[in-house]
Order: sequence, then C-alpha cells, then structure tokens
Amino acid sequence: MPSVYIPISSPDEWKSLLAEPEKQWRTGYSARTIAHSWLASDGIPPEIRLVFSSSAIAAFQCIDPLIVIPEHQVPLPPATGHPSQNDVFVLARAADGALVSITVEGKVSESFDKTVGEWREPPSHGKRERLSFLAQKLGLVGQVPDRIRYQLLHRLGSAIIEAERFGAKYAVMVVHSFSQSDEWFGDFALFLEMFGARARVGELVRVGQQGPMGVYAGWARGDSRFLAA
Repeated sequence: MPSVYIPISSPDEWKSLLAEPEKQWRTGYSARTIAHSWLASDGIPPEIRLVFSSSAIAAFQCIDPLIVIPEHQVPLPPATGHPSQNDVFVLARAADGALVSITVEGKVSESFDKTVGEWREPPSHGKRERLSFLAQKLGLVGQVPDRIRYQLLHRLGSAIIEAERFGAKYAVMVVHSFSQSDEWFGDFALFLEMFGARARVGELVRVGQQGPMGVYAGWARGDSRFLAA
C-alpha cells in the first residue's frame, strides 16, 4: 500500500477515494454519511469520543487523534487479493501516552455483506489462506463459524495489523452506525460472542489480548443529521 497520503478537506475529495464512487456516494447511505460526519468533526465525532470516554478503561478517557485517513486500505494475504478498505482509520494517542489503532466501519441500513459461509464459496487456496491469517490475528481457535460476517473479521483484523505496524498498545474496531434503530447490531453481537464478549450499543468491549496489545470493539450510534447530507 502507498505510504504517502494526501490531506482532504471536502466531501468530494473523500468521494474520490471510494472503490466505486458513483455507486457508493448516495444520500442516506454510509459512505456519504460518514464522510460528512467526520469532516464536520475536524477530528473524531463526539459519539465516537463518547464510546471511548464512557468506558471503564482509564487510558481511553482522553483520545487525541494524530492522523485520520479515509478509505484506508490494509493489505491481507494472498498478495494478489483485495485489501481491507476501512471507511476510516485513526491513529490516536491515549491518556496513558500509548498509541491506539482504530478502524471504523460506517453503516446506515446496509448489512455487513456476506457471511463467512457465503464468502467461502467457491472455495479457493487464497480464501483459505486469508481466513487462516485473520483467525490467527484475532486469536481464534478452530474454524470460524459460517454465520459470522466476513466484513467484521477483516475490519478488526485491520486494527490489529495497523497496531502492529505503528507499535500501538491498543487495537480498536468501531462500528459507526447511523441507523437510529441499530440495524444489524445482532450480527455485531454474534461476532463478539466468538470472543466471549457481550456487545452493547455505545460501549467498548474488550475482545482479546495479543501479547502486550489490548483488542477492543464497540458500536457508536451516529448523529442522524448527517443522513440528509
């Protein structure tokens, strides 16, 4: 992946980074909504900050964003496969001075796409390699259940990969959902159950420990004003 990043200051510049700009950039859908929300915040939206500050983790009481990168691609094996394209990546500094790697998955009413079972078909060596890699990164033992959403696997995996790259102490995945009824929260909760964790709206949950790195996931309810942007 490129190591040179270009600052953006407008929604149109954000749009140009999408994988399929004309298809994804629609009012009331996640790509456009999350772009307007994050650009209006000039840092981290208040609901994302609240997910961190309301946790019982002292280091998360104050999160200082150092860089915020839209549509951030994280390579995954095999080398010929598609990278994980994160809606937002944030490298932040926690209250204890340690770095935090944060990947953000934006949602409105869209699902988390294919389940692992659906994604496996048709099977291939590349898919087996990728799934094995993600399971190892996430500390999962045994076969990943078919009903788990594949998107959540590589989004949390991306947070861990980037935490390793930057030497961060914490890896966090946040679902930034603008659905006021929390559509698809059940799939997120099912994903966290694999780690023996219970999901709660508006809270961060610890889902693992990779050596010195603490791994967390959370669900933040976005500001509905941006749905009309």
